[in-house]
Amino acid sequence: MGEKENLLDKVVSLAKRRGFVYPSSEIYGGFAGVYDFGPMGVELENNLKTHWWKWMVHKRQDIVGLDSSIFMNPKIWEASGHTKGFSDPLAECKECHTRIRVDKVLGDIGVFADEKMSEEEINKLFNEHRQEIKCPNCGKQNFTDARRFNLLVKSNLGDFTESGLDNPSYLRGETCQGIYVNFKNVLDSNHKKLPFGIAQIGKAFRNEIAPRQFLFRTREFEQMEMQYFTHPNQEMAEYEKLRAYRWQAVLDLGLREENLRWKRHENLVFYAKEAYDIEYNYPWGFDEMEGVHARGDYDLTQHAKGSGKDLFYQDTESGEKFIPHIIESSGGVGRLLLAVLCDAYTEDEMGGESRVFLRLKANLAPVKVAVFPLLKNKPELVAKAKEIFEKLNEKIQPIVFDDNGNIGKRYRRQDEIGTPYCLTVDFDTLTDAAVTVRDRDTGVQERVKETELLSYLSTKGLAF
Repeated sequence: MGEKENLLDKVVSLAKRRGFVYPSSEIYGGFAGVYDFGPMGVELENNLKTHWWKWMVHKRQDIVGLDSSIFMNPKIWEASGHTKGFSDPLAECKECHTRIRVDKVLGDIGVFADEKMSEEEINKLFNEHRQEIKCPNCGKQNFTDARRFNLLVKSNLGDFTESGLDNPSYLRGETCQGIYVNFKNVLDSNHKKLPFGIAQIGKAFRNEIAPRQFLFRTREFEQMEMQYFTHPNQEMAEYEKLRAYRWQAVLDLGLREENLRWKRHENLVFYAKEAYDIEYNYPWGFDEMEGVHARGDYDLTQHAKGSGKDLFYQDTESGEKFIPHIIESSGGVGRLLLAVLCDAYTEDEMGGESRVFLRLKANLAPVKVAVFPLLKNKPELVAKAKEIFEKLNEKIQPIVFDDNGNIGKRYRRQDEIGTPYCLTVDFDTLTDAAVTVRDRDTGVQERVKETELLSYLSTKGLAF
C-alpha cells in the first residue's frame, strides 16, 4: 500500500483512538455506512458548522437561516423527481449476492461513468469492461445487468396499514427541498428582496448501495446547503460570485490550496446551466467535497406545479413577475471533516522521538488549550493549575485540565487531537506568576505571565 493510501488507515485509526469517530453500533458488530462522532469529533464538526454558518449567514446581509423538518409531505419528493429519478446503477453478484454501484466500480478502473446515465448507457460500458471487474466479496465476475436503485429511505410515519409501507413517507434525501418549499414563507415573513439566500445545516439520508471510504460516502450524513434566489438574467453573474466566495471560505479553514481544485461537471442534469465541484485530494485522489450549481427555475417550478401554489416573485419597483432562478452551495459535514483530518495529519520527530499531530487551525481544534500541573502529586501545583484553568475557562472554550501521566505523554496526547497550546504550571510559577506555553507545531516553549495569557493567546489565532 502506498503512502497516500495508507494515510486513510492512519486517520481512521487516530479518529477511533482519540475519540473523533466511532463505527456506529460497534458492540453489535457495527452498521454499514453509519458513524458516531465522539467527544473530539463533535467539537470539530461543530467548529466546521460554525465556520460555514459564519461565512454563509452571519457575514451576509442577504442570506438567512432555516431549520426545516426531516420528514415532509411525500408529495414534495414526487414533485422534485426523487421518487423516480433519485437513483444509482446497481448490479448484483450472482454467486454471493453482493451489490456493487456500477458507475463507481467503472470509475475505479479508469472508465468515466455517471450516475445520471441511462440504464442502456451504463450497461453498455459495464458489458465492455466486465472482464476487468471482480466482486469485492468473492472475487467472481458473474454479475447481473445494472439497474436503477432508488436512494430514498422509506418510512411508515403516519402509515397505519398492516404492511406499514403502503403509503410511505421518506427520510429526506437532501436538505434543500425544505428550503424550496419555505421560499414563500421566508420571503413574506422577512420582507426579503432578490437576490437573497436561505441556508440550512441538517441531516439527510440515502440508501447507498456501497457506502465506503470512511466518512466520504455514508447512509446518514449532515449537509450544509445554501440556496440563492436570483433574477433569471442575474443567475450566472451571481453564480460566479458564489464560486469565488466559497473558494475563499474553504481556504479560510486552513486547507492547503495544492490539495484543492475546481472540477466542472461533464454530464449536467437537464435543467442545470452549470455545475462545479470543489474537490479535495483525499487519500484515494481528488474527489468531491462541495458543489456549486446553477439550477435555473426547475425547483420552484416543480413545487408550484406539485402544490398548486403561486411561487412567483414580484418586483415591487418594476412590477415584473417571475419564477426566481436558483444557485446553490452544497457540502457534507463528514466529507469536510475527513478532508480537514487528512490535511492536518502530520508525522514528525521531536526530542528524538517520532510523533503524530494534527496541524489544525487554532479555532477549529476540538480543544483550544490544555492546562497541566507539572506533577500531579504536588498539591500546590495542582491548586495553581486549577486556578489558571478556571480563569481561562471563563473566556476560552473548550479547554481541558490534564494531570494524567508524565508531561511528555500529555503533550503527545494533546498533539494527536490538535490542541494548539499546552500550559504547564511548575514550581517557578509559584514565585514568578508565569507558566510555560508550548506550541503544538514547533514544540517551542515560552514563559508567559498569568496576567498576559489571554492577550498572548489572542495574538496566536484564538478568538474569544
